[in-house]
Parts: sequence; C-alpha cells; structure tokens
Amino acid sequence: MPGNDKVGISIQQPRLLGERVAVAKKCCSTLEISMPIVVDEMNDRVGHIYSGMPDRLYILDRDGRVAYKGGRGPFGFKTREMEQSLMMLLLDQGPPVAVALRQIPPARKTPEKANKEEKDSRKDAKSAKKKAP
Repeated sequence: MPGNDKVGISIQQPRLLGERVAVAKKCCSTLEISMPIVVDEMNDRVGHIYSGMPDRLYILDRDGRVAYKGGRGPFGFKTREMEQSLMMLLLDQGPPVAVALRQIPPARKTPEKANKEEKDSRKDAKSAKKKAP
C-alpha cells in the first residue's frame, strides 16, 4: 500500500487546537464519517490516559466507562470482537449509545477562539520571560 504522501495526503502537524479541529473536520468530510468524533487537546491528555498510540479502538458506555478496549492497531484491531462487545452493551443498556452522545452540548470554544487564546497565552509567556531577572 502506498504511503500517504504518494497518494496526495499530506497534512502539517497542527500546532494549535483550531488547526487540529480543522484537520479532523477535513478527515470526516473526506472519509464521509457519519459518527460523532472528538478531538483531544494539544497536550494529548486523553490519548495518554487511554494509551491511544498508535491507534486503539474503545467503546464507552453511557456513563463514560470503558466497555471495550481493543488492542494496539492496526494489527491489534479485532473488529468482530468489538462488534460483539457493542451488541452486548446495546442489549444490556437499551437504546443505542449514540443517542446519549447527541445529548452532549457542543464545545463553547470555536477553533478560531481557541487559536486566539493559545496565541495570547504564548505572547504572555514570552513577555513574562523577558521581564524575569
């Protein structure tokens, strides 16, 4: 299988949250992803907690608890095992988990506002360094 660069998929590593969100939106659009996705903060806190590198698939129940944790991907992905786990969860919990996800209010920060706050924070840190003895 050819590498990403050879097939014209080359994306700069985002440096700001707004850039990361824009990449995720482009990914969803290009791959026609219809399920809800989430984008981690720039410090990758959630990725580190769930040890999501290189890739890992999870199913969370309505209470946010891990109902299924897949192996490290892509070779550790066991889609049939994951599907069975999801079916069991749905049978145990009733209506699909996606219904609960739709009830989560959207993030209050726009990508533009997040980028501006991050840039302002960097400026403040630089000016604080200059003032320090």
